[in-house]
Amino acid sequence: MLFFGILCGVISGAVGGLGLPLVVNYVIPRVLVADPVPTQTALQSPLKSGFINRVVDKFLPANNQALPISTPATVSKNTATQISAPSKPKLTALQVWLIALWLPIIFFIRGGAGYLGTYLIQNAGVKILEGVRLEYFRKLQVLPLSFFHRFSTGDLITRGLNDTNQLQNTLTVISNDLIVQPATLVGTIIALGFLAYQEQGVWLMFVCLLTVPLSIFPIRYVGKKLVKRAILLQAQAGSITDRFTENLAGLKEVRAFGLEKYEVDRFERLSGGLVRAQMKVVKYAQALGPSIEILSAVGISITFVYAYNAGVHSGSFLGIITALFLSYNPIKRLGAVSNELKRGSASLERLEEVLHEPVKISDPENPVLVNRLKGDLTFNQVGFYYNEGEHVLKNINVNIPSGTFCALVGPSGAGKTTFANLVPRFYDVTEGTLLIDGIDIRAMRYSDLRRNIALVSQDPVLFNDTIYANLLLGRPDATRDEVIEAAKKANADTFISAFPQGYETLAGERGSLLSGGQKQRIAVARAFLRNAPILILDEATSALDSESEAAIQEALKKLVIGKTVIIIAHRFSTIKDASKILVFEKGHIIGNGTHSELYTNDALYRSLYDRQYTKAN
Repeated sequence: MLFFGILCGVISGAVGGLGLPLVVNYVIPRVLVADPVPTQTALQSPLKSGFINRVVDKFLPANNQALPISTPATVSKNTATQISAPSKPKLTALQVWLIALWLPIIFFIRGGAGYLGTYLIQNAGVKILEGVRLEYFRKLQVLPLSFFHRFSTGDLITRGLNDTNQLQNTLTVISNDLIVQPATLVGTIIALGFLAYQEQGVWLMFVCLLTVPLSIFPIRYVGKKLVKRAILLQAQAGSITDRFTENLAGLKEVRAFGLEKYEVDRFERLSGGLVRAQMKVVKYAQALGPSIEILSAVGISITFVYAYNAGVHSGSFLGIITALFLSYNPIKRLGAVSNELKRGSASLERLEEVLHEPVKISDPENPVLVNRLKGDLTFNQVGFYYNEGEHVLKNINVNIPSGTFCALVGPSGAGKTTFANLVPRFYDVTEGTLLIDGIDIRAMRYSDLRRNIALVSQDPVLFNDTIYANLLLGRPDATRDEVIEAAKKANADTFISAFPQGYETLAGERGSLLSGGQKQRIAVARAFLRNAPILILDEATSALDSESEAAIQEALKKLVIGKTVIIIAHRFSTIKDASKILVFEKGHIIGNGTHSELYTNDALYRSLYDRQYTKAN
C-alpha cells in the first residue's frame, strides 16, 4: 500500500511538473495564432524537431504557415532573423475540443494520483503512529517506578498526546508533498532545462537554474532554528499540562488555603511562556515562504534580462518562464515540509526519550516457573538506594515465615514503605538478595510474582467505572458471588447495597463519588478477592472509622491463616496482636519481635507506643 501511495505521488508530481510547460511550448503555438517571431536557424538546437514534436505531430498539424523554411544558404551575413506573418491553424471542431481537454486530462491525472497517493500514504502513516502511541503507553506500563520520579505526570501526558498529535499533523502535511513536490520539482527542472537548451543552449539553461539551488540556504537556516524552538515549545506545553493536573488534583487544598489567585498567577506565567515559545516557532516557520518567493522573483528577473539580450522570442520565453515559475512552488512547499519535519522531529525526539529508556526490571531470560507460592520471605543483606550513596535501606537481614502477620513500625522516612515495595519488585534491591520460598524474586517472571501478591496502598485508586468492575480488578475471573463475599469481608457490602444502583454504581474519577473510608474498604475487598498468599497493607485501615476498622481486624485474623501479611500502620491498635513486628530507624531494622518483647526491650518502639497511647487517652 505504501509503495502504491509513493508511486501515485510520483505520477502526480511528474505530470504537474512536465505537463503544463510542455503544453504551453508545444501545443498552444499549434492551435492559436502565433506571434511574429524571429527565425534563428543558426542558433536553433536539433532538439527543436525532436521526440516531442514527433509525438505532437501525430495529433496536430504543424503551424508551418507561420514559420517559412530558411536555410543557411538563404540567410544573409548581415541578417540574423526574418519575420513571418501570423496565420490561424486549420483545425476541425473535434480537434479543438480534444486539444482543449488536454489540460483537464493533465490535472485529472495529477489530482487523481495525488489523492490516491495522499490517502494511501496517510493510511500507512496513521497505522505506524498508532503503533508508536501504543508502544509508548505499553512502555509506561513496564518502566520501573523510579523512572516516574524523574518526569512529571503532565510532561508524560503531553508526550503521549501532544507529541503524538504533532507527529500526526506532520504526517498529514507531508504525506502528499513529500512525494509529489520532489517529483514536481524534478519534472519542472527537466522541462525548464529542455526548453532553455532548445532556445539558446547551455547558457540560458544555466541562467534559469542558477537561483534554484540558492533556495536551499534559507531552508537549512530556518530548519536549524526551528527544531530547537519546537523542542522548547513541546516542553512548555508539558509544563502547562502538569499545572492543570496538579491544580485539578488539589482543588480542596487550593480553596482551603485561598490559593486561587496564586494558582492563576502561576498558570498565567506558564501560559505566557507557552505563547512566547509558539511565536518563536511561528517567526521562523513563516519566514521561509517569503524568502523563497523573493529568490524566485530574482531568478525570473535575471532570466528576463538574459532572454532580452539574447533575443529570445516571446513564445519560447513564455514556456521557460512557466517552467521556472512552477519550479519555485515545489521548493516553497518543500520548505514548509522541512519546517513540519523539524517539528515532528522534535516531538519524535521527546517520545524516543521514553521509548529508549532501559527497562531495568524485566523477566529473566530463563525464568523459574512458579505457581502459587507459600509466602516465606527472606531478606539477605539487602540494601537499597534511589540515588547512589544515599541508602534508604541497609544491611537488612530478616526472615518472615509463611503465615506470619508482620507489622512494620517506625518514624516517618525510616524505610518501611520501601521495604514493602521491594517484595512485589516495584524496585529491585541494589544490594543483597530477596527470596520467596528460597527463590530469588529476580529469577521469577514478575507476572508470576505479582500474581501471588495483593496490595492495598495508602491512597487507593479506583477507576471511573462501576464499583463491581473496580472490585473485579482483584481477580477478573471471579464470580459475582465471590465478589460480594469479598466485599462483605471488608465491611463494604452494606454501603454498596445502599446505593440505588448497588454494585453498578459509578465510583467516579479516582473514586471521587465515594468517601475516603468507602474507597479504602473497596480496595481492601479487592485485595481479599485476589486471595494471594502474600498480602501487603500500606496504612490500609488509616481511613476507616472505628467500627469498620474492628470489622476489618476480625476479617484479617481469618485471612492471615496460610498467608504472609505485611502491614504498615501508625495506629498501634491494628498491629498489637501481630506475630512479628519490625522496628525501623534510618534504614535499619533495630527491633524484631512481638509487642510485649519490643515494649520491654526496644526504647524506640516503647516511645512510639506510649506517645500514641497517651494521645488516645
